Amino acid sequence: MNRPTAPRDWAALAAACQPDGRLLIDGERRSAAAGDTFACISPIDGRTIAQVARGQATDIDAAVRSARRAFDDGRWAHKPPAVRKKVLLRFAEKILAAKDELALLETLDMGKPIQHSLGVDVPSAARCIAWYAEAVDKVYDEIAPTARSALALITREPMGVIGAVVPWNYPMIMSAWKLGPALATGNSVVLKPSEKSPLTALRLAELAIEAGLPEGVFNVVTGYGHEAGEALALHMDVDAIGFTGSTRVGRKMLEYAGRSNLKRVYNELGGKSAFVVFDDFNDIARAASTVAGSMFFNQGESCNAPSRVLVQDRVADEFIAAVTAEVPKYQPGDPLTGSAPMGALVDDGQLRTVLGYIDAGHTEGARLVAGGRQVRGDSGGYFVEPTVFDGVTNQMRIAREEIFGPVMSVIRFKTEAEAIAIANDSPYGLQASVWSHQIDRAHRTARALRAGTVHVNQYDEDDITVPFGGFKQSGNGRDKSLHAFDKYTELKTTWIRID
Repeated sequence: MNRPTAPRDWAALAAACQPDGRLLIDGERRSAAAGDTFACISPIDGRTIAQVARGQATDIDAAVRSARRAFDDGRWAHKPPAVRKKVLLRFAEKILAAKDELALLETLDMGKPIQHSLGVDVPSAARCIAWYAEAVDKVYDEIAPTARSALALITREPMGVIGAVVPWNYPMIMSAWKLGPALATGNSVVLKPSEKSPLTALRLAELAIEAGLPEGVFNVVTGYGHEAGEALALHMDVDAIGFTGSTRVGRKMLEYAGRSNLKRVYNELGGKSAFVVFDDFNDIARAASTVAGSMFFNQGESCNAPSRVLVQDRVADEFIAAVTAEVPKYQPGDPLTGSAPMGALVDDGQLRTVLGYIDAGHTEGARLVAGGRQVRGDSGGYFVEPTVFDGVTNQMRIAREEIFGPVMSVIRFKTEAEAIAIANDSPYGLQASVWSHQIDRAHRTARALRAGTVHVNQYDEDDITVPFGGFKQSGNGRDKSLHAFDKYTELKTTWIRID
């Protein structure tokens, strides 16, 4: 008879956790060349989890040289797609087999609730790797419709060495979004995780090697963005950069490409997504519940968080009451308990940033209707209540700038045209949502919104088969789906004369 599994004592496991913070280059763990380290501090309680290698330009160069050797000798790139598929499927299986370890590292590193790391981050990363493994031997090249005297073959070829730079909010998932298509198509990768959440990246590389990925194909260099990240983006032997992070750093990535070898740069950047509720939508409670769940998930540290909520005047008071009633469901708790709906912000700097924006909301005249305070201060961690402002205008800082914390701004509007104008009046264009029972209005508004993804009467539906990315300063290129192959391959045309 099967017996139920006893609940894990995550606090005890956390206390015993001693991660290896050394780099992984050419298939082996090593210290940084200069011997420097930095402290990896848990936002849950402020304790040091590990000393992590502070990789710099010398280490990046070693990793890139390893990746280039691996690519040039064909140990991975020349493998048939079916062989690469088998290795990556084993990699996905190993991620799932190590789910408890990876989830614990993710929660300790960036503060999200352990049940989210277990239920979302680990399986999503594994599913992404497995999906690209399955896809790579099902994507065909082309023959162009030329004259009978010639044969033109159009083939996708791996770019070579990919530099992947990923953020701290979803370390495993963002890494998988880069690794899946890049490795499946035969590239070598140098991954630079955020210094705020480096631990799962190092473990993923070990699991990939255990799964049979040849040494040198996947390297991880930890360190600071202005040192390791800049060195990777400036390296003359890196063929492309896949970056996810802030728009400010995305601009630097383009600058670094211009200063070096004009490498391809694919930026997935910030957002200030508009959530538009019209007065003909007759289930305000569902709209409020959806926006609260999406906004406060991951402590609001999501680029696609629906932080600008546009509500038509006639239903605005009802909506505010409904969304305020949702706030108690998302009060921060200990992320290791298995029941906390919201965890800690990633570090003290992000805590100060979020609290600064809350102060700015007060100063600029918005009306605080829920939250707004730091809580759990005695824990030593960095926790902020879910926060809702009403009476926001689109010119306020809390409406224009990406906060990356649990702060929702409600903006009232009168007409459909006004809603569209406000929603599009942003430098970002990542996601949006339209709530209306009038199909013509919903379709018309969705077409008018300048965003990479527009949801209708829902938010945050997600699948690996659907591309993810934005318009305007939210970036270029697309993660996920078959479209991601475009970022990590070059198209080659081969002309054959037929006499």
